[in-house]
Amino acid sequence: MANHQKDFLFVLIKSLSKSEKRQFKIFASRLETSSNTKFIELFNILDKSEVYDEKIILKSGIIKKVQLSNLKHYLYKQILVSIRLNIPSQNIRYQLREQIDFATILYNKGLYKQSLKILDKTKILALENDEKYMAFEIVEFEKLIESQYITRSIQGRADELVIQAKELNYRNTISSKLSNLSLQLYGIMLKTGYVKSDEEYQYIDDYFNKHISKFDEEKFGFREKYWFYNANLWRSFLVQDFLGSYKYAYKWVTLFYDNPNMIFLNPVFFIKGNHYLLESLFMLKYKSKFKKYLLLLEKTIADPRFPVNDNIASLSFLYLYNNKLNYHILEGSFDESEYLIPEILEKIKLHSEHLDEHHEMMFYYKIACIYFGTEKYAESIYYLEKIINNKNLIMREDLMCFARLLYLIVHYEMGKDFNLESQLKSTYKFLLKMNDLQEVQKEIIRFLKNLNTLYPGDIKKEFIKMRERFIELEKNTYEKRAFLYLDIISWLESKIENRRISDIIRDKAKLNNR
Repeated sequence: MANHQKDFLFVLIKSLSKSEKRQFKIFASRLETSSNTKFIELFNILDKSEVYDEKIILKSGIIKKVQLSNLKHYLYKQILVSIRLNIPSQNIRYQLREQIDFATILYNKGLYKQSLKILDKTKILALENDEKYMAFEIVEFEKLIESQYITRSIQGRADELVIQAKELNYRNTISSKLSNLSLQLYGIMLKTGYVKSDEEYQYIDDYFNKHISKFDEEKFGFREKYWFYNANLWRSFLVQDFLGSYKYAYKWVTLFYDNPNMIFLNPVFFIKGNHYLLESLFMLKYKSKFKKYLLLLEKTIADPRFPVNDNIASLSFLYLYNNKLNYHILEGSFDESEYLIPEILEKIKLHSEHLDEHHEMMFYYKIACIYFGTEKYAESIYYLEKIINNKNLIMREDLMCFARLLYLIVHYEMGKDFNLESQLKSTYKFLLKMNDLQEVQKEIIRFLKNLNTLYPGDIKKEFIKMRERFIELEKNTYEKRAFLYLDIISWLESKIENRRISDIIRDKAKLNNR
């Protein structure tokens, strides 16, 4: 489970690497005087502690309780300063910010021409790396200096700066509007989930078209294209248009591969785009393309030029291993995927500070699916119960719903149907309470409930009947996504043909050679 320590200073110290701790101690030794050794002692106490405990700090006698808050604030600031001084030089944003700071120092000393020279070089670098917000800030700074008539610069300089400011402001405004739209669509997704009716579809479509209609993709630069694809992707996900989500996720990822320097400048956007591309391919069951882009993502992340920090390492783990499990689920190769489980559990502990509980629960659900596919039902139940019994968070409703439904099916497979009736009622009440009772879920509940009333000779007929019913439901735009969470059709076919579900899915994957 993720660590929920509330103290920001303690969490920051625990996030430091060995080299960062060493750098901080070297930095702190330069500040060390008789009056400020306390913050170094506080650092050492917190660094050695497993959990944050004020009693241990106060017991050490380095400080009184009334002074602790100020000392913690001072230590927090000094750690950030130390990290800032040791940021790798290849980070372009820090280079730009540093040069702007240098230009500001020169300006304040009255060295205007030197300041303008640095600003001009920095602006070129910013534009080359599509850092238009910083470029705009630089132009505004140049305008400030020029407007004071202190440089007697060449004729036409004012017009040049005005034109640059207008163009940058225009492009930044487009990026801002598109990023706002993308965030608003994502907010709708978190609040209401995927659309469940034609009315909801129409609302999203009208909302999206109202905000996107004035934009012309042909005139966009890199950043505007990125946000344009991002917004279109969220619209496609919301209305369950998975071909549309594939189209825009593919454009998103291709945009980065066509501009490789942007991969290393914006690694988080690159990783997320690949994740959405793989998620779209998973929903469309494009196995060959899924494998191609998964391997390409893994290769790119392993590139020595790819940035490395705690955030990127956690995101890389999250999306790579999530999609590795998805590939085995898509292919039906459950037995071959079991080696991933101990790796994932170990990495969940390693990245616990950076993973929220929802993502942990997603891993547990997929692990439960793997064990279900290998017919290790006790292990499957163990991980499903981790989800079902989690009371500490409000997670995505569909994950909770399908965890409970799979839980029922696993119990049926184990022959533990003595209390199936009470479990069915509990699950039904939960689904009603969560306001997420779709037709697929209703049918699964009805089907499992009826199984207990059938004669043994009629069970196979019921399996065949329900298979046909679910095949029809899978054609419904608003129901088909449910079958990606829980492949009820393949399970029914495994019961009808008396074969393992993994064999059924594997055969389908071979026939669906895409």
